[in-house]
Amino acid sequence: MAKSLMFMGTGSDVGKSLLVAGLCRALANRGLRIAPFKPQNMSNNAAVTADGGEIGRAQALQARAARREPVTAMNPILLKPEQETGSQVIVRGQRRASMSARAYWQERGNLMPEVLQAFQELASDVDVVLVEGAGSASEVNLRANDLANFGFAQAANVPVVLVGDIQRGGVIASVVGTFAVIDPADARRIKATLINKFQGDPSLFEAGIEFIAERTGVPCLGPVPWFADAGKLPAEDSLALSTASTNASRLLTFAVAQLPRIANFDDLDPLRAEPNVNVVMVQPGSPIPRDADWIILPGSKATRSDLAALRDSGWDIDIAAHHRAGGRVLGICGGYQILGRSIADPDGIEGKPGTSEGLGLLDVETVLTPVKQLRVEQATHAASGTAISGYHMHMGVTEGIDRRRAFAHVGGEAEGSISKDGRVMGTYLHGLFAADPFRRAFLGNLASPDIAYEASIEQTLDDLAAHLEKHLDIDGLLALAEPVGQI
Repeated sequence: MAKSLMFMGTGSDVGKSLLVAGLCRALANRGLRIAPFKPQNMSNNAAVTADGGEIGRAQALQARAARREPVTAMNPILLKPEQETGSQVIVRGQRRASMSARAYWQERGNLMPEVLQAFQELASDVDVVLVEGAGSASEVNLRANDLANFGFAQAANVPVVLVGDIQRGGVIASVVGTFAVIDPADARRIKATLINKFQGDPSLFEAGIEFIAERTGVPCLGPVPWFADAGKLPAEDSLALSTASTNASRLLTFAVAQLPRIANFDDLDPLRAEPNVNVVMVQPGSPIPRDADWIILPGSKATRSDLAALRDSGWDIDIAAHHRAGGRVLGICGGYQILGRSIADPDGIEGKPGTSEGLGLLDVETVLTPVKQLRVEQATHAASGTAISGYHMHMGVTEGIDRRRAFAHVGGEAEGSISKDGRVMGTYLHGLFAADPFRRAFLGNLASPDIAYEASIEQTLDDLAAHLEKHLDIDGLLALAEPVGQI
């Protein structure tokens, strides 16, 4: 019979996703069958699953850590923000609706049966299900009809470990305070607390560990030291982009327009790993650097809205000047659509129906369509003949004269577009730079032959697992897990 254990946080970004990924790999290394599960996630960084849907990028990474194919059951509810107060609602990997935050809050309780069914499906084929909560466990204002934290834990009868981030300061108050504000029945479901991201001498926190255990009545685990290589793994939250390092001494600069609804931004990670490449994330309101060799327009969850934001920042002028000066431009997915002559949304899929004029650097036009294309693709780069293992995740059909010059080929069919002058390119292929042969061909003699991106992800997951084995009582954690019963 499978067992389960859930990790909730005192707040967002306390390291829950990384902990679950590391534990998935550590337990898989012990020969156990592991599955990650997140009842409800909110992210525009998603991955295509083996069963033809999409889930949060963090759950796909956790599945990889567990050495399992990602499936939609691992993240049955995915919210992809489209507006300030609304999101696309993905249920079992497929778009079901676009809803305002209030409408979703009122309706989400109806989705609990599908969440529990997905959890049961996973539990039927593994030894342990490691569950990740979302945001803060103490959001008592959102407790009614909750799917993400204690609402799920109570419905599925799953024990909880509460995780606090010592880097934020006030970790003792945040952990103890969580017990103080949540419902007593929810507090009883917490079997241990855990202090994460510790730096320095752990003996200095021994009194803190004792205090937390005394005030909460449950063991306090850790502290778990900071894992220095966390940045080598794909990030789920776009907040990580604001801390991306740059190095002006590098030989090739990619300027990336950080659109408000940027999506699938882990496309850029392999470029960041290249020692000769500088990736500059350009924030809204800042000019695109004139010395950039390439401008990248990344994926977008709300393409027409992001196109308007791009113009508000004056980036349309910067991009046009860059192109006139001989610079190169690459658009990926939504960025590809923005580079065309127009984007039409007759059905109001992303907002009000209408058509937006694009940047016109590619002679193509896009019409947004209700059916989302979700496919893992094996492609061939047209210019170099190198292989690309990527995926499609987009709504819309793009056609026009520049489609005659394909960026790549998939199953013998043209994919993407290239301008007549060869300096503007668009593709729907996400994950393209993770393919080492393609990336090396794309970067030319500036690529490092020593960078094997996918292999580096595997090594980092193994290193993370070893880190947790060294600093955390994993046997003690497993002892907290409880059997999954019929719900």
